Amino acid sequence: MHFARITILAPEHDPLDDLRSAFCDAAPDCNVEIVSADEQVLRSLGARSDDSLFVIHGRRANAGLIGAMRNVSSTALIVIAADQGSVETAASAINMGANDFLVRGPQLTARVVTLLGKMGYLLNVLSEARSLDARNTQLQKALEFRCQIIGDSPQIKAIAERVQMVARVPRPVLIVGERGTGKEVVARAIHFAQGGHLRPIITVNCAAFSTALLESELFGHEKGAFTGADETRDGKFGLAHGGTLILDEIGHMSLPFQRKILRVVEYGTYNRVGGQKELKTTARIIAATNVDLRQRIREGEFLSDLYDRLAFEVIEVPPLRDREGDIEVLAQHFLDQFAREIPMFAGKQLSRSALTMLRRYRFPGNVRELKNIIERAAYRDTTDEITPDDIGMLADSPHEVAGGNFKERLDNFCRLMLSEAMQDCRNNQAAAARQLGLSYHQFRYYYGKYWGEESDE
Repeated sequence: MHFARITILAPEHDPLDDLRSAFCDAAPDCNVEIVSADEQVLRSLGARSDDSLFVIHGRRANAGLIGAMRNVSSTALIVIAADQGSVETAASAINMGANDFLVRGPQLTARVVTLLGKMGYLLNVLSEARSLDARNTQLQKALEFRCQIIGDSPQIKAIAERVQMVARVPRPVLIVGERGTGKEVVARAIHFAQGGHLRPIITVNCAAFSTALLESELFGHEKGAFTGADETRDGKFGLAHGGTLILDEIGHMSLPFQRKILRVVEYGTYNRVGGQKELKTTARIIAATNVDLRQRIREGEFLSDLYDRLAFEVIEVPPLRDREGDIEVLAQHFLDQFAREIPMFAGKQLSRSALTMLRRYRFPGNVRELKNIIERAAYRDTTDEITPDDIGMLADSPHEVAGGNFKERLDNFCRLMLSEAMQDCRNNQAAAARQLGLSYHQFRYYYGKYWGEESDE
C-alpha cells in the first residue's frame, strides 16, 4: 500500500520547495500539497487520513497542533521536518507525538525515500490492523446475533428481562433446563448484556472430562506437575479473568472437585495443579445443567453450599413444547440464519403444512433439534417451499418398543436411546453421553450393560 497524498505544513515566507520536490521525486504517483495554516492540516486530516502522510515543519510544530491532530485521528502518520537535526530535537519531535523526524539538507531525496519506506511499512501495518478490527467487529456482531434470545412467548420475554437485570450484578448465575433448550445462549446473552464485547467468555463442558483432567483444564498446571506437563499452563479460570466462565453440565462434577469449585465461587481464589501460589480470578461464573440439582443434593451427590452460592439467580429455560408461538419464530430464524451462512439456500419459505407439522411435534431435543430439522429440510428441499416431505418426520409418532413385561420394554427402550444417541453422534461416546445428560463413565456403564460391549470412539 502506498501513500495517496502527502500534506506539508510550511512556515511563513518559506514554501519548502526543496522538500516538496524531494517528496515528488520519491513518490511520483502521490499528490503532494503545501499548506500554510493549521486549520488546513486538520481539515485535510479529517477528510482523509488512512492513506496520507502529514509533514510538519519544525517552526510550525507544537504539542497543541500534534495533540489536535491525534484527537482527529490517533493513527495519523506524522513527520516533523527541521532545517537542522540533533538528538534533542528528534526526541522532542517524538515526545510531541510524531512518528518520525526528517532533516532538510544534502541528499534530501534519498532521506525522503528512506522515510517513505519506514512510513509505508507503518501504513501497511495500520491498514492490516483496521482490516482485523473490522473483521473482529463483524464477528462480534455475528456472535451477538447468535446469542440473541429468540422468541415471543411470555416465558422467553421474562427470561430476557431477567438477563438484563442480572447482567448488571457481578454474581454467579445458575441456568437450568432440558438438553437443547438454549442454556448456553442465555449464558452468553448475560455476558454481552453486561458489555462483554471486549472481555473473554469461555465455556467448559464439565461432563467431557474426568476429575483429574477437569482440574487441570479449569485451574491450569505448573511445569512438572504430572507426566507430560512440560510447561506451566493457565487454566480456564485464568483465561476468563475479567470476563465470564460458563460451566456447562456442572451437575456431573465429583463431590471432592465440587469443594474446590466452591472455594473459587466463594473467594475467587484457586491453585494450579502442582502449584503452591494462590491465584485470583474475577471471572463471573455461570453454571448450567439439565439435571435436578436439588434431587442430587438429597441423594448426596451435590453440595448444598455450592448450590446456594451458584443460585444467586436461577433462570429456568422452558422446553420448546411449552413455549407457545416460539416454534414458528425460531423455525424462521434458523431458516434465515442458514441462508445467511450458505447463500445458495436463500429464498426458501416454510409451507403452512410444514409449520403445522412442527407445531404438533413435541421436540424432545428442543431448540437444538428444531435447528437441525430446519437446516436439513432446507438442504433437502428442491423448490423454494419447505414441505412435510422435506422435514421427513411424522408428528406424534412415538417409538414402538418391543417386549412383553415392564422390565423387557424398559431395557429395550434404554437400548434404543443409547443406539440413537450413538447414531446421532457418529459413534462418539463422549458426545452421546452429553446428548443423553450422562457422564462419560455413566454412559459406558449403560452401554456395556445393554449392549454387552464398549464401542470404540
